[in-house]
Amino acid sequence: MDLRLRDRTYIVTGASGGLGFAAAQALVDEGARLVISSRDEESITRAAATLGTSRVVGIATDNADPEGAERLVATAVAKWGSLHGALISVGGPTPGSAMDTNEDDWRNAFDSVFLGGLRIARAVARSGEDGTSIAFVLSSSVKSPIGGLAISNGLRPGLAMVAKTLADELGPSGTRVNGLLPGRIATDRLKQLDGKSGNPDEARRQSEKQIPLRRYGTPEEFGQIAAFVLSPVASYLTGAMIPIDGGALRTL
Repeated sequence: MDLRLRDRTYIVTGASGGLGFAAAQALVDEGARLVISSRDEESITRAAATLGTSRVVGIATDNADPEGAERLVATAVAKWGSLHGALISVGGPTPGSAMDTNEDDWRNAFDSVFLGGLRIARAVARSGEDGTSIAFVLSSSVKSPIGGLAISNGLRPGLAMVAKTLADELGPSGTRVNGLLPGRIATDRLKQLDGKSGNPDEARRQSEKQIPLRRYGTPEEFGQIAAFVLSPVASYLTGAMIPIDGGALRTL
């Protein structure tokens, strides 16, 4: 299927690795032009070079930076002349329980995950072309809490409701807003979380037993779905929270 992404311009945050990089790769493979970002300059420069610098610009910025969103949008418009959407990957907050996680971790995560994501969505909506598509990378914790990830459990459902609210507000202008809810995708972040058990291989085996497809997803599988949701082919899809979890969620 041709996703009609050629020469369309997107911002992808958190794109130096993991789900963000996989989505960026899928978009570039379909002919899109990108501005990608992450906090570390060396890693985002390396990611841009891997994707191909003729179609990709890498910028080191933190989603928590109040000026970062406008900088990303200005770069896209200055470089490519237009903007058609964004994949807003807001990273994984510090693991921990609701009782033990300190308040500074909550505040830092709120600035980065919640306010940072909202700022980027607003900036893209203001400057995007007709048919702009915005997708938030959230988590299955939007629908069901995940043990040991209290901050994610607290913030991501709220951001999902903000995404649905934006879909209502921006829909009349033709802008679409959706959320992607990855489950257990085989990224470095998930390996780190499995490693906290002391036996990561056994942790993975036990987790896979709870997934109907009996395996972790791959970043590439996530990236292909993200590219579709951002594309003009998904032109009647908005306000949706889309699980990408191999069937693991037991909720509707």
